[in-house]
This record gives sequence, C-alpha cells and structure tokens, in this order.
Amino acid sequence: QVQLVESGGGSVQAGGSLKLSCIASGTIFSRCGMRWYRQAPGKERELVSSISRTGYATYADSVKGRFTSSQDNVKNTAYLQMNSLKTEDTAVYDCSVRRWLGSCSEMRDWGQGTQVTVSS
Repeated sequence: QVQLVESGGGSVQAGGSLKLSCIASGTIFSRCGMRWYRQAPGKERELVSSISRTGYATYADSVKGRFTSSQDNVKNTAYLQMNSLKTEDTAVYDCSVRRWLGSCSEMRDWGQGTQVTVSS
C-alpha cells in the first residue's frame, strides 16, 4: 500500500550534520504519523523521533536538541535533520509508517534503511 525510500545517509565527522529524507508513495503522507528508528550493531532498535500528521514531533532523549523532524505533505516527504552528530549516532536509520487499513493499523511499513556513520 505504501512504499518508503530513505536517502541522505553517509559518513561524517563528529560534530557534523546530515539530513535524511523519507519519500512515501501510495498514501497521503503522515496520515498515521511517521517514525524514525535506528539500530546500531549489537543494540536494540531505538525510536529516534515521532511526528504526527499535524507535524508535532517528539524525540528520544539521546537526540533531543540535536535532531529535528519535519515534513512536506505536498511532496510526501519526511526529513530528519541531524546536527552535532556523535559517534554513538552511528546506526542504520529507517523511517516507518503505520499501514492505513481504513484506520491506522498496528502494522508498519518501513524503508530499506540508510547507513549513518559518524567518525571521531
């Protein structure tokens, strides 16, 4: 029903910035809200940020003040601006939306993931 494609990952030095994009197709963007997750090797998947259909965003404590979620509903694109990157931010980042099945379901669709590597 919906396809998500992430981009913008790469390698940066600590203190640098990176902006991730998540392009959604097959649905009206943010109808059920959107989430950014990340998972580092040997660690559990972590919820980085959630943004509602109205644009209200929340963040994990570990990224609060450094990361900013935003959306462009016309372009069906979500963004994650990452500033002051730390080595511990190194992970595969993935956007995810709940499936629309007449209502927002418990099932999620997710993108292919994009690698973010922060070096010291």
